[in-house]
Amino acid sequence: MPNQSTRDRRLLGGLAPGEFLARHWQRKPLLIRGAFPCVPVLPDREALFALAARDDVESRLITAFGGQWTMTQGPIERLPKQKRDWTLLVQGANLYDARADALMRRFDFVSAIRLDDLMISYAADGGGVGPHFDSYDVFLLQVEGARRWRWGSQRDLTLVDGAPLKLLRHFAPTDEAVLEPGDMLYLPPHCAHEGTAIGPCTTASIGFRAPSWNELAQEFLFAMAEREWPDGRYADKGREATDAPAAIERGFVDAVSERLARIRWTRDDVERFIGGYFSEPKAHVFFESPPPLSQRQFVARACARGLALDIKTALLYRGLAGFICGESFTIPRAKRKAFAQLANRRLLDAASVGAAAGDDASLAILHAWWSNGWIHIA
Repeated sequence: MPNQSTRDRRLLGGLAPGEFLARHWQRKPLLIRGAFPCVPVLPDREALFALAARDDVESRLITAFGGQWTMTQGPIERLPKQKRDWTLLVQGANLYDARADALMRRFDFVSAIRLDDLMISYAADGGGVGPHFDSYDVFLLQVEGARRWRWGSQRDLTLVDGAPLKLLRHFAPTDEAVLEPGDMLYLPPHCAHEGTAIGPCTTASIGFRAPSWNELAQEFLFAMAEREWPDGRYADKGREATDAPAAIERGFVDAVSERLARIRWTRDDVERFIGGYFSEPKAHVFFESPPPLSQRQFVARACARGLALDIKTALLYRGLAGFICGESFTIPRAKRKAFAQLANRRLLDAASVGAAAGDDASLAILHAWWSNGWIHIA
């Protein structure tokens, strides 16, 4: 269910989501004691190690033995025998574990476009990733054990040359706290911080997506380039011979400039790009198709049990324009409420399925999604 934080102010230190966003979001850190009185159950140590060994899971092993930093990209088949100074990071745990996904969804008072993933960090005593900063908002929830955090805003974000990690050369923390299970620390972008394990510990990081404008511009132009353009090629009928073949000719520059100046896009183009780009699964994400069912069998079972989005599925909408897993579709006008419910709640109860699948177009959409593994019969 979305926006669970509105019913439990302990999540944000007694603040309602609106108050938190106005006072702290992208402004200043917030230390929250007892944010989760009942600490969420996440993959244990052995399950986490098993995830890190998979080639379809992003993982990193970071060590600081003898003060020398190293980083190994996954799959991680063997962990250090040393009892201290190493950390295992498993990115996107929410894509593989329903409990991690449910925890991440507790923070959906911010748009799904911004909510990125949940990373789990298991650290031996003294383990950490060094003083650094992130370019995005993050909530750091202590799940097991204890971790000492030091943090502070600083202008000098110079990095250590040649280090395998983005380590700050001059770290000057202004605050410090030891987080125990259930405690949480919110940090805005570019807030310098360092976490060090006090004995073995597990930390969950809920991160928010913050693409650079350069990244968005590149991806948008790539998307625009995939549109169908009028046939034709550069032509220079009637040109004269040249005695300087290496010189870039003014006529060529003029022709290319004039053609590129014709490229235009609309707000609808931007909307379609945003929906497709932010719903596109990451490259290593795959879906499993279920055993086939006819549309009639699918509807009968879905109407009896309801539908739920796969934990890897992103479903977005704006008006009657819908986007799922990078693909766009038109929401049947009469079914907009049902599709919005599925997108926001990530589930559709049995009674609502009957209303949503009441026409051929809606039925075809839902059945196709189920066949792709994007939704499941609850």
